Amino acid sequence: MVAAATVLLLATAQLATAHFALDYPDWRANTLTSGTNYSQWIYPCGGVPGNSGNRTDWPLSGGSLILELHHPWTYVFVNLGLGANVSNFNYTLTPNFWNATGNGTLCVPEIKLPAELKVDDGTQASVQVVTVGESGSALYNCADITFRSSAKALAGDQCKTNNVTLTEITQQSSSSSSPTSTSSSQPPKSTSAASLAGVNVAVLGLAVVFAYGMSL
Repeated sequence: MVAAATVLLLATAQLATAHFALDYPDWRANTLTSGTNYSQWIYPCGGVPGNSGNRTDWPLSGGSLILELHHPWTYVFVNLGLGANVSNFNYTLTPNFWNATGNGTLCVPEIKLPAELKVDDGTQASVQVVTVGESGSALYNCADITFRSSAKALAGDQCKTNNVTLTEITQQSSSSSSPTSTSSSQPPKSTSAASLAGVNVAVLGLAVVFAYGMSL
Protein backbone atom coordinates (compact mmCIF):
# COMPACT_ATOMS: atom_id res chain seq x y z
CA MET A 1 0.00 0.00 0.00
CA VAL A 2 2.82 2.36 0.94
CA ALA A 3 4.69 1.44 -2.24
CA ALA A 4 1.63 2.21 -4.37
CA ALA A 5 1.18 5.57 -2.65
CA THR A 6 4.84 6.39 -3.24
CA VAL A 7 4.57 5.56 -6.94
CA LEU A 8 1.47 7.75 -7.24
CA LEU A 9 3.22 10.63 -5.47
CA LEU A 10 6.26 10.37 -7.73
CA ALA A 11 4.07 10.23 -10.84
CA THR A 12 2.17 13.32 -9.70
CA ALA A 13 5.40 15.19 -9.01
CA GLN A 14 6.79 14.25 -12.41
CA LEU A 15 3.61 15.42 -14.12
CA ALA A 16 3.78 18.80 -12.37
CA THR A 17 7.40 19.42 -13.33
CA ALA A 18 6.64 18.56 -16.95
CA HIS A 19 4.38 21.60 -17.32
CA PHE A 20 5.54 25.09 -18.25
CA ALA A 21 4.88 28.68 -17.21
CA LEU A 22 4.15 31.64 -19.47
CA ASP A 23 5.74 34.59 -17.65
CA TYR A 24 5.48 37.23 -20.38
CA PRO A 25 3.13 38.37 -21.69
CA ASP A 26 1.15 37.66 -18.52
CA TRP A 27 -0.79 34.43 -18.94
CA ARG A 28 -4.55 34.38 -18.61
CA ALA A 29 -4.19 32.55 -15.30
CA ASN A 30 -1.68 30.43 -13.43
CA THR A 31 -2.46 26.98 -14.81
CA LEU A 32 0.07 25.39 -12.45
CA THR A 33 -1.98 26.23 -9.36
CA SER A 34 -3.68 23.25 -7.74
CA GLY A 35 -7.34 23.39 -6.77
CA THR A 36 -8.50 24.96 -10.04
CA ASN A 37 -10.23 23.51 -13.08
CA TYR A 38 -7.32 24.57 -15.27
CA SER A 39 -5.18 21.95 -16.99
CA GLN A 40 -2.45 22.62 -19.53
CA TRP A 41 -3.56 19.49 -21.37
CA ILE A 42 -6.79 21.28 -22.43
CA TYR A 43 -6.86 22.89 -25.89
CA PRO A 44 -6.62 25.76 -26.67
CA CYS A 45 -5.67 27.64 -23.47
CA GLY A 46 -5.43 25.19 -20.60
CA GLY A 47 -9.11 25.59 -19.78
CA VAL A 48 -8.76 29.32 -19.02
CA PRO A 49 -11.36 31.54 -20.74
CA GLY A 50 -10.48 34.82 -22.42
CA ASN A 51 -10.71 38.18 -20.63
CA SER A 52 -9.67 36.59 -17.35
CA GLY A 53 -8.11 39.81 -16.09
CA ASN A 54 -4.53 39.88 -17.35
CA ARG A 55 -3.83 41.82 -20.54
CA THR A 56 -0.36 42.97 -21.63
CA ASP A 57 0.54 45.76 -24.06
CA TRP A 58 2.56 44.49 -27.05
CA PRO A 59 4.33 46.45 -29.82
CA LEU A 60 2.57 46.66 -33.18
CA SER A 61 5.29 44.66 -34.94
CA GLY A 62 5.46 41.90 -32.31
CA GLY A 63 6.68 41.52 -28.75
CA SER A 64 8.69 39.57 -26.21
CA LEU A 65 8.09 36.10 -24.80
CA ILE A 66 9.34 34.55 -21.55
CA LEU A 67 8.76 30.88 -20.71
CA GLU A 68 9.77 28.68 -17.78
CA LEU A 69 10.46 25.26 -19.29
CA HIS A 70 10.62 22.03 -17.28
CA HIS A 71 11.53 19.44 -19.94
CA PRO A 72 15.04 18.33 -20.97
CA TRP A 73 13.95 19.45 -24.45
CA THR A 74 10.76 20.96 -25.83
CA TYR A 75 9.24 21.83 -29.18
CA VAL A 76 7.69 25.30 -28.94
CA PHE A 77 4.98 26.78 -31.18
CA VAL A 78 3.61 30.32 -30.80
CA ASN A 79 0.29 31.28 -32.39
CA LEU A 80 -1.87 34.40 -32.44
CA GLY A 81 -5.59 35.09 -32.62
CA LEU A 82 -7.22 38.50 -33.07
CA GLY A 83 -10.16 39.62 -30.97
CA ALA A 84 -11.20 40.34 -27.40
CA ASN A 85 -12.08 36.74 -26.52
CA VAL A 86 -10.05 34.43 -28.73
CA SER A 87 -10.35 30.67 -29.14
CA ASN A 88 -9.12 30.40 -32.75
CA PHE A 89 -5.38 31.00 -33.16
CA ASN A 90 -5.04 31.15 -36.93
CA TYR A 91 -1.76 33.06 -37.24
CA THR A 92 1.51 31.29 -36.52
CA LEU A 93 4.36 33.37 -35.08
CA THR A 94 6.77 30.46 -35.42
CA PRO A 95 6.53 29.27 -39.05
CA ASN A 96 9.83 27.54 -38.29
CA PHE A 97 9.08 26.08 -34.88
CA TRP A 98 11.61 26.00 -32.03
CA ASN A 99 13.53 23.27 -30.28
CA ALA A 100 14.32 24.50 -26.75
CA THR A 101 16.93 22.35 -25.01
CA GLY A 102 17.37 22.64 -21.27
CA ASN A 103 15.35 23.13 -18.12
CA GLY A 104 15.21 26.84 -17.32
CA THR A 105 14.12 30.28 -18.49
CA LEU A 106 13.70 31.16 -22.16
CA CYS A 107 13.36 34.79 -23.22
CA VAL A 108 12.90 35.79 -26.85
CA PRO A 109 13.14 39.59 -27.09
CA GLU A 110 10.96 39.98 -30.17
CA ILE A 111 8.64 37.65 -32.06
CA LYS A 112 7.74 39.30 -35.35
CA LEU A 113 4.19 39.29 -36.65
CA PRO A 114 3.62 37.79 -40.12
CA ALA A 115 4.43 40.32 -42.85
CA GLU A 116 0.86 40.23 -44.16
CA LEU A 117 -0.66 40.96 -40.73
CA LYS A 118 -1.14 44.65 -39.98
CA VAL A 119 -2.63 45.66 -36.64
CA ASP A 120 -3.76 49.04 -35.34
CA ASP A 121 -3.13 50.66 -32.00
CA GLY A 122 -5.65 49.25 -29.52
CA THR A 123 -6.24 45.95 -31.34
CA GLN A 124 -6.91 43.16 -28.86
CA ALA A 125 -5.54 39.68 -29.40
CA SER A 126 -4.28 36.57 -27.63
CA VAL A 127 -1.01 34.68 -27.84
CA GLN A 128 -1.11 30.89 -27.60
CA VAL A 129 2.01 28.93 -26.63
CA VAL A 130 2.07 25.20 -27.33
CA THR A 131 4.86 22.96 -26.04
CA VAL A 132 5.42 19.32 -26.95
CA GLY A 133 7.87 17.06 -25.13
CA GLU A 134 9.17 13.54 -25.61
CA SER A 135 5.79 11.93 -24.92
CA GLY A 136 4.22 13.77 -27.86
CA SER A 137 1.51 15.30 -25.67
CA ALA A 138 0.79 19.00 -26.15
CA LEU A 139 0.53 21.56 -23.34
CA TYR A 140 -1.23 24.91 -23.78
CA ASN A 141 -1.08 28.37 -22.23
CA CYS A 142 -2.46 31.68 -23.49
CA ALA A 143 -1.92 35.37 -22.81
CA ASP A 144 -4.27 38.21 -23.72
CA ILE A 145 -2.60 41.26 -25.24
CA THR A 146 -3.39 44.71 -26.63
CA PHE A 147 -1.29 46.04 -29.48
CA ARG A 148 0.02 49.51 -28.63
CA SER A 149 2.16 51.92 -30.65
CA SER A 150 3.79 53.01 -27.38
CA ALA A 151 4.68 49.48 -26.21
CA LYS A 152 8.31 48.36 -26.28
CA ALA A 153 9.90 44.92 -26.44
CA LEU A 154 11.80 43.76 -23.37
CA ALA A 155 15.51 44.53 -23.41
CA GLY A 156 18.64 44.11 -21.29
CA ASP A 157 18.06 42.66 -17.83
CA GLN A 158 14.34 42.37 -18.56
CA CYS A 159 15.01 39.55 -21.02
CA LYS A 160 17.48 36.90 -19.89
CA THR A 161 17.68 33.27 -20.95
CA ASN A 162 19.04 30.81 -18.39
CA ASN A 163 20.06 27.20 -19.10
CA VAL A 164 18.08 26.97 -22.34
CA THR A 165 19.45 26.72 -25.88
CA LEU A 166 17.01 27.65 -28.62
CA THR A 167 17.17 26.36 -32.19
CA GLU A 168 14.80 27.24 -35.02
CA ILE A 169 13.85 24.20 -37.11
CA THR A 170 13.62 24.81 -40.84
CA GLN A 171 12.67 22.46 -43.66
CA GLN A 172 15.91 22.04 -45.59
CA SER A 173 17.78 19.25 -47.30
CA SER A 174 20.05 16.92 -45.35
CA SER A 175 23.04 18.52 -47.08
CA SER A 176 22.49 21.75 -45.18
CA SER A 177 25.17 23.10 -42.91
CA SER A 178 25.47 21.87 -39.34
CA PRO A 179 22.99 23.15 -36.72
CA THR A 180 23.52 26.48 -35.04
CA SER A 181 21.85 27.52 -31.83
CA THR A 182 21.86 30.18 -29.15
CA SER A 183 21.50 30.29 -25.38
CA SER A 184 21.43 34.09 -25.16
CA SER A 185 18.46 36.43 -25.32
CA GLN A 186 18.57 36.68 -29.10
CA PRO A 187 16.13 35.54 -31.81
CA PRO A 188 16.59 31.81 -32.47
CA LYS A 189 19.06 30.69 -35.12
CA SER A 190 17.93 28.37 -37.92
CA THR A 191 18.86 24.76 -38.56
CA SER A 192 17.56 21.98 -40.77
CA ALA A 193 15.15 19.48 -39.24
CA ALA A 194 16.99 16.76 -41.14
CA SER A 195 20.30 17.66 -39.50
CA LEU A 196 19.06 17.69 -35.90
CA ALA A 197 20.47 14.69 -34.08
CA GLY A 198 18.01 13.00 -31.77
CA VAL A 199 14.84 14.47 -33.23
CA ASN A 200 11.99 12.01 -32.71
CA VAL A 201 10.15 12.01 -36.04
CA ALA A 202 6.96 10.54 -34.55
CA VAL A 203 6.87 13.21 -31.84
CA LEU A 204 7.60 15.85 -34.46
CA GLY A 205 4.58 14.73 -36.46
CA LEU A 206 2.34 14.85 -33.39
CA ALA A 207 3.71 18.27 -32.54
CA VAL A 208 2.70 19.67 -35.91
CA VAL A 209 -0.79 18.17 -35.60
CA PHE A 210 -1.31 19.62 -32.13
CA ALA A 211 0.11 23.06 -32.87
CA TYR A 212 -1.24 23.66 -36.36
CA GLY A 213 -4.00 21.21 -37.16
CA MET A 214 -6.16 22.02 -34.15
CA SER A 215 -6.04 25.77 -34.78
CA LEU A 216 -7.30 25.60 -38.36
